[in-house]
Amino acid sequence: MLLVGIISLAVTFIFGVGAWGVNQPVGWGFDIVNFVFWVGIGHAGTLISAILFLLRQRWRTGIARFAEAMTIFAVMCAGLFPLIHTGRPWLDGYLMPYPNQHSLWVNFTSPLLWDVFAVSTYFTVSLIFWYVGLIPDFATLRDRATSKIKKIIYSIFSLGWRHSNRHWQHYEMAYLILAGFATPLVLSVHTIVSFDFAVSVIPGWHTTIFPPYFVAGAVFSGFAMVQNMLILIRKIFNLKHIITLDHLEKMNKVMLTTGLMVGYAYAMEFFIAWYSGNATEQFVFLNRALGPYAWAYWIMVSCNVLIPQFFWFKKLRRSIVVMFIIGVLVNVGMWFERFVIVVTSLSRDYLPSSWGHYIPSIFDIGIFIGSFGLFFTLLLLFIKTVPVVSLSEVKAVIDGAQPTHGGRH
Repeated sequence: MLLVGIISLAVTFIFGVGAWGVNQPVGWGFDIVNFVFWVGIGHAGTLISAILFLLRQRWRTGIARFAEAMTIFAVMCAGLFPLIHTGRPWLDGYLMPYPNQHSLWVNFTSPLLWDVFAVSTYFTVSLIFWYVGLIPDFATLRDRATSKIKKIIYSIFSLGWRHSNRHWQHYEMAYLILAGFATPLVLSVHTIVSFDFAVSVIPGWHTTIFPPYFVAGAVFSGFAMVQNMLILIRKIFNLKHIITLDHLEKMNKVMLTTGLMVGYAYAMEFFIAWYSGNATEQFVFLNRALGPYAWAYWIMVSCNVLIPQFFWFKKLRRSIVVMFIIGVLVNVGMWFERFVIVVTSLSRDYLPSSWGHYIPSIFDIGIFIGSFGLFFTLLLLFIKTVPVVSLSEVKAVIDGAQPTHGGRH
């Protein structure tokens, strides 16, 4: 998969974005759809880890480390798409404002620039948050390493950790501060991404419901991806006693809740279009449901609204096979949600004479497949080198870990 992506990217660099299926008027195609999709996937990790840590939810310990890693890798995949979307990725450095003698500044009023700051800030904080959580485990790996090279590497990454009381106090404080800092970022990143669409005058995009709608959708798809990956990990590495059915069931409940929020947003979009009395808005939404991309719209509604309703039944909510299939379908549906938003509005805007039709090229699809290849490659490297479950946190919540004053003591 990664090789397919590399070849497709190479073709793009040689022939330019003309190798893609984008055209006039659909100037945003798979690249932006994939960008929004991967940013959404990157939401669940920090949400699970930071917010549940602040709420003192002990069930997070079995899944937080893996979810945090997924966040980082998903944001890395997302970041690739805007860079190649510019057409000249070797000039992307100009997206960052820097002092220069010609006072050449980027356009601060553009939400596309806000994306640069929002996504890079989110990535940086998520990376630090993940690394800080790893320090005690790196020290444990250092102490148990038999190879000299491994011992040196783990010693560097453990920053001299000695499991002392003072180290734990500083660690707890730093982790708490980072969790508090990361929590609003979870909500802000996809809000900023939604502004790429909401601040424009394109029919179907110019709406105030986009920020909460995008955040709910991001959490929805992020939890679905984490759930899918955790099911595979607990099966392959026999972690059923750590990643339990209760963990997965709680995640399914979150998916059911956010799926209802997404379904409500779909309904409100139609209602507001009708209630506004704006003929163009009304046409856009009817076009989504009945136009040339109606197949994509109904896949989206089926996967995101109808299928998650099976989670109302406890037996299905605790069935590994059922929850895995629903998780996959939710991610399919969420990808199509971004496709519907981007393509249907651009292909048919205000002027019928400028309408067009978008068909992705084989290189669009190749880059999309390659992004999954990159994601899974990074994930496998992570599983190979770092504990997928936090050793220190699991130790702290197992029976007998806390001092008691009962019994013989």
